[in-house]
Formats: sequence, C-alpha cells, structure tokens
Amino acid sequence: MSYKNKFYKYIENLQDTITSKLEEVDGSAKFQEDIWQRKEGGGGRTRVIENGTVFEKGGVNISAVHGELPEVLRNQFKVREGNFFACGLSLVLHPKNPFVPTVHANWRYFEMYDESGNIVTQWFGGGQDLTPYYLFDEDATHFHTVCKSACDKHHSEFYPKFKKTCDEYFWNSHRNEARGIGGLFFDYLKEVDGFTIDDRYNFVTEVGNSFLESYVPIVEKRKNIEFNQENKDWQEVRRGRYVEFNLVHDRGTLFGLKTNGRIESILMSLPPIVQWKYNHQPEKNSAEEKLLEVLESPKDWV
Repeated sequence: MSYKNKFYKYIENLQDTITSKLEEVDGSAKFQEDIWQRKEGGGGRTRVIENGTVFEKGGVNISAVHGELPEVLRNQFKVREGNFFACGLSLVLHPKNPFVPTVHANWRYFEMYDESGNIVTQWFGGGQDLTPYYLFDEDATHFHTVCKSACDKHHSEFYPKFKKTCDEYFWNSHRNEARGIGGLFFDYLKEVDGFTIDDRYNFVTEVGNSFLESYVPIVEKRKNIEFNQENKDWQEVRRGRYVEFNLVHDRGTLFGLKTNGRIESILMSLPPIVQWKYNHQPEKNSAEEKLLEVLESPKDWV
C-alpha cells in the first residue's frame, strides 16, 4: 500500500475515534458532517460541533487534495511545474468553560511527482498545542508529558527539538507573546540517514494516537468549574489573540487562503465569540496576569 493510501486510511479512522470520544465527553452535542469536493482535485470530510455542553465550537477535519502544484508552492519549492498530493487531519476545539483550554492538532502527509508520476519528494508533518485561558501547571505538565512519552518511543531528541520548534512557531511576534503553552510541531520529516519513511509514519501516527490521552483528562478535570462573566470576558479577549495568530502568522491558514482552499474548512479554527478590548490589562497578581507572565517566554513543563 502506498503511503498516501495508508496515511489517508489512518486519518479516516483517527477522525472517527476522536469525534466519537469528544461527543461522549460533551454529552449533548453531535458532530455535523459535511463532505466536500475540490474542483482542482480531491476533497474532504469536515466535522463540526457547536453549542455543546462542553464544546462551544470545534472541528475535526480530514482532507486529501491533489493536482497541479499551486503557484505559491511552485515558488516555495523553486520548480516550474509539478503535481502533488496532500492529506491530513486538522482539529481545533474551543470549549465553553474558560477553565478548559483550547487545543489544536494537525497531522499531515505530502508527496510531489515528476512528469512521469514518480515521487520526487515526500514528508510528514504535524503536532499539537494547548492554549489555556487560566493556567493550571499540572495540566500543562500532563499535556507535555504525553507529548514527550510519544516522542521518546522513537528518539530521545524528538521531544526537546519539536517542543522548541512549537514554541518558536506559535509565537505572536506582533504581540511579543506565545499563543499558548506549546506542545509539538514538526514539518518536512523526510527519509534521511537513520530514519526511513516508515519510521516517520510510525512516529507521526504515534503522536496522533496520543492526542486524546493528552487532552481529554484535562477537559474532564476542568469542565465543571463554576465561572462568571469576568472569566468569560477574559477567555474572549484571549481568543482574540488566537484569531490574530491564525490570520497573521499561521502557515496552514495562509496556504489555504492562497491556494483556493475551502474557506469554511480553513476558518473553522476560529472561535465563535471574540472580544478585542482596547489596551486591555489584567489586574495585578491576578490569575489572568499569571497566564500572561508564562506567555512571555517558553517554559519547560517536564
């Protein structure tokens, strides 16, 4: 079986596993499924949950697209022409309760071909990261511990390397602060000395399989904490920073917008209700200020 078929089958099954578990956690809302086609080739299966008991909005999407390389990719790879295949699973969950963190994850595979249809390059990418509104150190430690243990099964250098990449990537440079408390981020995982493409597949699927373990226990622990309007206002102000990152810096969002991607699926990551307050500053020594202090520079959680 080719890697494109193998990985697509994997993300189909992973989407089913994740959405059924999240429906169980939410207890009331169900994912709505939307099958779509891309006129240039391929399509996807979008699943969105809204107005649930736990999840205010979330999406767990898979897609597989193929065809002629878009201009933005031809420029990036310095080629005049070529065909490609790309597939992946992308998810974002925005909980209702401000004490439950937002989470984002993505696992993907890419192939490019020569004129005869032979693969000239292929790689895996992905990761997962956590964006709390109120910081519980033990939640951050739990999330990173699961990420590290998935990495350690494959190479001792993976976790520190991919954590650092994540911290650098999810950085709102125009605000000089992190989007959240990080996790893992990796891209262009190709076949190199010491790592076959099969090793790369095994690693990425290990990380994907660890996702529910990294996030669900945190949701279960925090989803019933009582909150007030001030907590909700703070969550919505911080969601604004999330939107800023996605629209200003995020490569996946920008790639989708520049390659005639499906706009509903691309912007699925945005939270439903957001606030931008002018020069908003939290109270001194508050839980809100504690979060901002942690976002000033990356921290080692494990």
